[in-house]
Amino acid sequence: MPRTVKPIPEGFNTITPHIVCKNASAAIDFYKKAFGAEEIVRMPGPDGKSVMHAELKIGNSRLMLGEEFSDKCTSPQTLGGSPVTIHLYVENADAAFQRAVKAGATVTMPLMDAFWGDRYGQLTDPFGHVWSIATHMHDYSPEEMEKKMKEAFAQMGVK
Repeated sequence: MPRTVKPIPEGFNTITPHIVCKNASAAIDFYKKAFGAEEIVRMPGPDGKSVMHAELKIGNSRLMLGEEFSDKCTSPQTLGGSPVTIHLYVENADAAFQRAVKAGATVTMPLMDAFWGDRYGQLTDPFGHVWSIATHMHDYSPEEMEKKMKEAFAQMGVK
C-alpha cells in the first residue's frame, strides 16, 4: 500500500526546535516582534488559557513551543538558563539583531565579524532562550578558518 502521508510534514525541516516558555502567549508575541515570526497554529491547554502547543514560522523554518507545566516540561527561567542556542541565519544580521534588542532581547555577545565567515552575535530572549543571529559573509577554507581562529584567540589572550 503506497504511503499517502509525508514522513516529514510540509513546511518542516528534518530538525525542528521545540522550546518551553513561561507565558508562551507572551513568547509568541515577542518572536513575532523580534524575529518576524508568523503564527501557524496555537492550541490552548486544558485550562483554555495557556498554550499547550504552538507552531511559528521564522524564515523558512518552524519553531514549536508550549507552556511550562509540571517538573517534566520546564523553561530556562525555571532551570536557571539553557545550554542550547537557537541559530538564526538572516539576510542582514545587523538589522535583525537590532530588531530583537528593540523587542526586548538582551545582548550576550555583540555582533562581530567572526573568524568562520559570519557576521555573528548572540542574545537572550525575555524567556531565557539563547539565540545566535548571523549572516554568512565569506567562504573560508578550513586552513583559512584555522588561521583566523588562532589570530582571534590570540587577540583575546587565549592560547
